[in-house]
Amino acid sequence: MSVGQPDERATASSHHRDLHREPPDVLQRYYRQMLTIRRFEERTGEMYTRANIGGYCHLNLGEEATIVGVMEALRPEDYIFTNYREHGYILARGVDPGPVMAELFGKETGVSRGRGGSMHLFSAEHHFLGGYGIVGGEIPLAVGAAFALKYQGRAGIVLCQMGDGTTNIGAWHESLNLARLYRLPIVFLIINNGFGMSTTVEKGSAEPDLFKKGCAYRIHGERVDGRDVLATRNAMQRLRERAETEGEPSILEAVSYRFRGHSVVDPAKYRNEEEVQRERADDPLQRFAHLLQEVHIVEPGWFAQVEEEVDQEIQAAVDFATTSPDPKIDDLFTYMYATPVANAAGRR
Repeated sequence: MSVGQPDERATASSHHRDLHREPPDVLQRYYRQMLTIRRFEERTGEMYTRANIGGYCHLNLGEEATIVGVMEALRPEDYIFTNYREHGYILARGVDPGPVMAELFGKETGVSRGRGGSMHLFSAEHHFLGGYGIVGGEIPLAVGAAFALKYQGRAGIVLCQMGDGTTNIGAWHESLNLARLYRLPIVFLIINNGFGMSTTVEKGSAEPDLFKKGCAYRIHGERVDGRDVLATRNAMQRLRERAETEGEPSILEAVSYRFRGHSVVDPAKYRNEEEVQRERADDPLQRFAHLLQEVHIVEPGWFAQVEEEVDQEIQAAVDFATTSPDPKIDDLFTYMYATPVANAAGRR
């Protein structure tokens, strides 16, 4: 067992060296993905206030660099399990924004046929096996999927994403024990945005250094600046390699900050304005844009062009969701069970 030391925030010069090692089109793709998630989530919040989206809704605003960095390190054969704050992850996995937005609207054309909504996105084609509305509900299933990969001798790993508060529940510890006991190909990604709903990490966890929580189970852990897309990607690549080639599960704690409350309806009064403004000043999207400009990765006018293209893409997703049909009531029980159940047509 080993515990990696927290990565220090890189200097500007080291960032420049890292950027020059990367193909320009890759860096441009990262920025575009981050911007797509940002604009998608902004429109999602807007659509929620217009009552086009119902139920609970949790946004990834401020966490775009973590999402893109982690997802870019994965391969098509890998599987992803997330908590309820998962919109950005399924977008970064390559799922079209239209069906994702349609799912939030509860439409038949959504990725879960309108049955899941914001917290239960799913795409078997992309090995994206769902967001889970119950805190920690994804963890035992993710460990089971990792066990299946090993048992069947298949390539790939499992990424299991969760929030910081999830590391305090019983299923987390049970799952860590099994992951290490059977040496399963899994990486546990902890998004540490400082709060489990309104409770700070320090008040909720006896061990606030969350990447160390696997020590008793002999599980390697690392912490990364989740606002640095390249550092996050590199860390995930290392841990993915350990999981697949050595059968070593690991923990990656990504330090981040959500710009909105726990959910769309949370006013976040537990955070003071000075803190919010300080964190917003270190916006991961703006940070990456400044780096691209400083090292001349993009031409003048490129950002405006991408902004326009992304805005059009997100508007098309909203239009698609708006005009899509609602699920039929006669299909109420369809997809509910593995064994089909009659929908009892005509009964209300």
